[in-house]
Amino acid sequence: MAEKSPDFSGSVGQCPALSPEERMQSPGIGASKWVRLNVGGTYFLTTRQTLCRDAKSFLYRLCQADPDLDSDKDETGAYLIDRDPTYFGPVLNYLRHGKLVLNRGLAEEGVLEEAEFYNITSLIKLIKDKIRERDCKTVQLPVKHVYRVLQCQEEELTQMVSTMSDGWKFEQLVSIGSSYNYGNEDQAEFLCVVSKELHNQSYGTSSEPSEKAKILQEQGSRM
Repeated sequence: MAEKSPDFSGSVGQCPALSPEERMQSPGIGASKWVRLNVGGTYFLTTRQTLCRDAKSFLYRLCQADPDLDSDKDETGAYLIDRDPTYFGPVLNYLRHGKLVLNRGLAEEGVLEEAEFYNITSLIKLIKDKIRERDCKTVQLPVKHVYRVLQCQEEELTQMVSTMSDGWKFEQLVSIGSSYNYGNEDQAEFLCVVSKELHNQSYGTSSEPSEKAKILQEQGSRM
């Protein structure tokens, strides 16, 4: 996947040219242009112009041989950098062409760590925006419902409906006749089907019912 980054044009820092003595000490052809890096045991070959894309970055200072940087070289003359080479690749490619390209399975957070270490401000912003966009995308899962069947008498319907809140919704009312007789009057019995949507919960789990939901359960326990 690739993300377009801000244009680098006009923002390239000017790296100082090497002195004749430095050129003789640096291995390889065109030592004034090419830089060899040993990142965590993996070698990278790139140009000074690429490393100087961000004038405030660690890599820019490395090209300037900043005395404040404790940058050693190995036996081949490559700069030694104790970082993860897997995540340095995308950082270097970003400096080359201005795009963030991540191989499958490579986490944005890992590249962000490297971008912050090398202090490449435009890349830091790009990755943070990408992570924020990724985290805002929610997987659209089917809406899950929990259903309950409550048995009640005709005179209890009004009370039951008035206490039915906390997301509970009436679905169906089924008459089951007059099963009970109190005094000389038959009491009609009903089955009331109610439902509730479950959000951000795994199948097979349910939240603790509220006090009003418990009232519904108590009313439905009279079977």
